[in-house]
Amino acid sequence: MDTKSRYLKFANKIADVTIDRLLGSKHPKFGWIYPVNYGFIPNTKAEDNLEIDVYIIDSKKPLKETKVKIIGIVYREDDIESKLIGITDTTIRYTLNEIYERIEFQEQFFNSKIELF
Repeated sequence: MDTKSRYLKFANKIADVTIDRLLGSKHPKFGWIYPVNYGFIPNTKAEDNLEIDVYIIDSKKPLKETKVKIIGIVYREDDIESKLIGITDTTIRYTLNEIYERIEFQEQFFNSKIELF
């Protein structure tokens, strides 16, 4: 399955996400603090053979699991996998700049392109 079709099947859908990097937690290897909740969709497979990762860009408190609406994809041109972008509050719309500001803590190390649905 190609990258785009692997992720596009989640476009504008509600997904259950398990958070393994809670808002405010420290990355175990690199030491940065997560300004967003970051997790994965269970029982999926990304290009690295792990679950598909999701940035949850709008939550204000640490979560362990939640439902999100998938609003976009972060394509990494210089990495093996891409990421999904999810929101818990579907009444708010985000610009590309607002999204990038929330995920820049990690995406600054990659040549990334955001595609919104």
